[in-house]
Amino acid sequence: MGIRMDFIKGIDHVQLAAPSGCEEKAREFYGEILGLVELKKPQSLQGRGGCWFQCGIQEIHIGVQEDFIPATKAHPGIIIENIEEFKRYLANHGIASKEDTPIGGRERVFVDDPFGNRLEFIEFAK
Repeated sequence: MGIRMDFIKGIDHVQLAAPSGCEEKAREFYGEILGLVELKKPQSLQGRGGCWFQCGIQEIHIGVQEDFIPATKAHPGIIIENIEEFKRYLANHGIASKEDTPIGGRERVFVDDPFGNRLEFIEFAK
């Protein structure tokens, strides 16, 4: 029995968990430092806390989880340009980055968000 691949069209969003009261730090990191535009959450979800950001045509949702534990292995892969400049930019903002072996023509660097969640930033070879 085969899998029907024509159902899946892409990824709408990635949800990352964070502790209660995370919104200010999330807005500073994802909004101010990374430059992502904050999206207004639907009225029906606003009481749950957290915040959403536009990331290309996808979204990153920061959601409150009461028994929060950071995702130190699982992570989104975020496409960037000019990885060397990006690493300097992060360092200038006091954010440590960890380089890793390029994969298939993609340079990459890992960063932890303010809550300890792992993020991968990837630049495709030109």
